[in-house]
Amino acid sequence: MGAKPKVLMLGKLDHAHEQWKAVEEIAEVLRPKSTNRVDFIRECKSGIFDGAVAAFRTFPSVSITGRIDEELLSYLPPTINFLCHNGAGYDQIDISPCTAKGIRVSNVPTAVDDATADVNMFLIIGALRNFNVGMMALRRNEWRGKNTALGHDPEGKVLGILGMGGIGRNLKRKAKAFSMKVQYHNRKRLPEDQEDGAKYVSFDELLATSDVLSLNLPLNVHTHHIISTSEFAKMKDGVIIVNTARGAVIDEGALVKALDSGKVRSVGLDVYEHEPDYIHPGLVNNPNVMLVPHMGTWTVETQTAMEEWCIDNLKQAVLTGTLKSPVPEQASM
Repeated sequence: MGAKPKVLMLGKLDHAHEQWKAVEEIAEVLRPKSTNRVDFIRECKSGIFDGAVAAFRTFPSVSITGRIDEELLSYLPPTINFLCHNGAGYDQIDISPCTAKGIRVSNVPTAVDDATADVNMFLIIGALRNFNVGMMALRRNEWRGKNTALGHDPEGKVLGILGMGGIGRNLKRKAKAFSMKVQYHNRKRLPEDQEDGAKYVSFDELLATSDVLSLNLPLNVHTHHIISTSEFAKMKDGVIIVNTARGAVIDEGALVKALDSGKVRSVGLDVYEHEPDYIHPGLVNNPNVMLVPHMGTWTVETQTAMEEWCIDNLKQAVLTGTLKSPVPEQASM
């Protein structure tokens, strides 16, 4: 029997240890010792990863490798054909140079939907009802705070979803339970069965007519700062903004100005433009901003399901040369 194929493990598993045993049965697992990009590149140059055909990477492994970009790819073994990313969003990976080098990338597209949409709905309710103001006041031993404004019920409010993929559609179903009216905008309209009663509108109409705007789109060169000063100007006065996607889809400086002017009444955020090192003080210090430290998928069940899904991608890559869930940009590869 020949030698097992090699796979590169970037990061560590927290939950799916039993499932990982199946990988060790079919492949030799290589693990870097480095803790930063410079040392990781040095390890790559040394040849200790030579022969690896696939890599499994976690979101925190960016602290080891830095962004997976053209430079880093030039140091990876030329035998690597698959990059299995344990996450739904994959903005840490530059897909274009991966495609150019013939490296196929997978993500975890559906395992995150329920948990992220749960947090999304929590932030919508919290922002609408002014809960953060009251909770902050309570911790100061001030009952409800001084002159705390009344909140608003979700019933009958128009929820605009920008990016109605898996998480957006899951959020739509949850919002229906609160009797919210749902409209959405995508680059392309969804089939009627996937819309499930949601109204498709243009981007400008979404901005102009939504009481609550939820951002559920991926971060890429086209969506970076898709919401900025000119977009805020098109919105209703007193709009609610919620973001569980990626921080940089919003221009945080413009968001702070819109909050300060009253254009935006309240905000719920799970993601930040420069997380985790810097959160805009105009957000941190504003009681009308409900802040969650990127906990959209922070559950045992979801983290386990994500790892299991990513392991399935890795096993399929090693055994069949295909991926369970290739990223959309590479659907034709």
